[in-house]
Amino acid sequence: MTVELSDLLSNHAAAVPVSADDVATARRDAGDHTIYVVLDDDPTGTQSVADLPVLTAWEADDFRWAFATGKPAIYVMTNSRSLAPADAERVNREVVAAALEAAGDSPVAFVSRSDSTLRGHFPLEPRTIAEEIRAATGHGVDGIVVVPAFGDAGRITVDGVHYAGSRDAGFTPVGETEFARDATFGYRSSRLADWVEEKTQGEILADDVILIDLTTLRTDRAHTVALLRSASDARVIVVDIVEEEDLRLLALALIDAEAAGSRFVYRVGPPFCRARIGQAVRTPVTVDEIRSSRGDHAVATGGLIVVGSHVDLTTRQLTHLREQQNPLELEIEVAQVTDPAVRDTHVQDVATRAAAALNDGNVVVRTSRTLVTGADGHESLHISRQVSAAVVEVVQRVLAANPPRFVVAKGGITSSDVATKGLGFRHATVIGPMLPGIVSLWSGQDGPAAGIPYVVFAGNVGAADSLAAVVDTLNHA
Repeated sequence: MTVELSDLLSNHAAAVPVSADDVATARRDAGDHTIYVVLDDDPTGTQSVADLPVLTAWEADDFRWAFATGKPAIYVMTNSRSLAPADAERVNREVVAAALEAAGDSPVAFVSRSDSTLRGHFPLEPRTIAEEIRAATGHGVDGIVVVPAFGDAGRITVDGVHYAGSRDAGFTPVGETEFARDATFGYRSSRLADWVEEKTQGEILADDVILIDLTTLRTDRAHTVALLRSASDARVIVVDIVEEEDLRLLALALIDAEAAGSRFVYRVGPPFCRARIGQAVRTPVTVDEIRSSRGDHAVATGGLIVVGSHVDLTTRQLTHLREQQNPLELEIEVAQVTDPAVRDTHVQDVATRAAAALNDGNVVVRTSRTLVTGADGHESLHISRQVSAAVVEVVQRVLAANPPRFVVAKGGITSSDVATKGLGFRHATVIGPMLPGIVSLWSGQDGPAAGIPYVVFAGNVGAADSLAAVVDTLNHA
C-alpha cells in the first residue's frame, strides 16, 4: 500500500520553522555541554553529520583522543548489526564502560544508532546501554526514545506508523517493504508501538508505549516535554518525524526535559544526532574538499568500489554504474569463500587482478548478487561473516600491493569491515556527505590508508544513479 505524503499529513499541523542555530542556542542557554556518544551499529550513521570524530576501536584512550577534539558528538563503529546477540551485548557494554571511564566528570549521553528501516538488535542494545549506565553511575534511565526517521532517505513516521518511500513515489508502511523480510532482523509491524511489542515478544505492550504525535510536536512544546517527563523505568517513547525541523523541535523539548532531570537513551536513525547537537544540514562535499582531505602518498590511477549489500537498490545502482562508466568488475563468489578447499586461492586471485587493474582505472569488487542465506538467522549471520572476511582480505591485499585513489564501500556491514579491518582505521574524521543528507566521506587519521578518501555508502539509500554520481565526483578529485 502506497500513500501520498499529502494524505498522511492532511490532519496534522504544518511544519514549524526552527533552525539548527535555535537548537545550539537553546543548548547554551540551558548550560547543556553533554557530549553524545553514538554507538553506530554500522558506519552509515555518519552520513547525516560532518566534522565529527569516528572511532573504530573503543579503549579509554581512544575516547580520550575523541573527547580532546572538543566536538559535541563522537561516533563509535561497533558493527554490532553483523554480530550475534551475545557479542552485540558485549560490545555495547565495552563501549559504554570505556566512554564513561574516559569522560570522567564530563557529561555524556548515549545514542544507539541503527537502521532507519528497523533492522538491528532491539531492544537488546538500548537496554544494555541503560544497564551499563546504572551500573557505573547508580542512576537509571527514564526513557528509551525511538526515532528511526531519516527524511533524506525517505523514512518518515506519521501517527506512529513508520514508512519508507519518497515524496514523488509515495510512502509504504515499512512492514510491507523488502526490509521487513530481512533474513536476520525481519518483522511484521509498521506501527512502531506494535513493532516494540513484537520485538520484545510481548514483554512491552503496544499500549504502554508513549507516542508523541506530529501535531503535538509541532504545536505544543509544553505537552511534548510533559510526555517525555512522564517516562520512567526505561519506558519506550516513539516520535512522529517528517521534516528536519521536527527533529529540531524534538531536540528543544529534550533539552527542556533533560534540564528538568529526565535521563534518556536514544534508539535512532542517522539524522537525529545532527539535530540534537544543533548542527546544520551540510551541503555535499566539493571536489576541492576531497582533494584537501587526501594524504600525500602515491596512489593508483583508479579507485576501488567494494559492493557487499544485496538489497535491490544497490543492484540497480551497480547496474547504472556499469552502464555509465564501465569499470572492471570482479566477483567474490559466496560458494567459493564458504568452501575451505578453494577459499584462499579465490581470494588471492580476486585481489591480484584488482590491484593490477587499478593502474588502468576504477575496479568494482562485488559479492555474488544472489543472496545466500542459512536455515535460520544465526546461520545467515555466519555466512555473512565468512563473506565479509573474504572482502576484508581482498581489500588488505589490494592496499598492500597498489593503494587505490579512493575507496567506496557499499553496504553497512561491508563499510564497517572495510574501514576497520581492510583499511586499518582506528581514528577517523567525518568530512561530510557526498550527496544531500546521505553517503558519508571519511578521512582516516591513522593506519596504512590514512588520507585515502573513504566513502561509506549504505545499501538502502539514494536513487539508481547515486553510486555513479559519487564515483564520478571522486574521479575528478
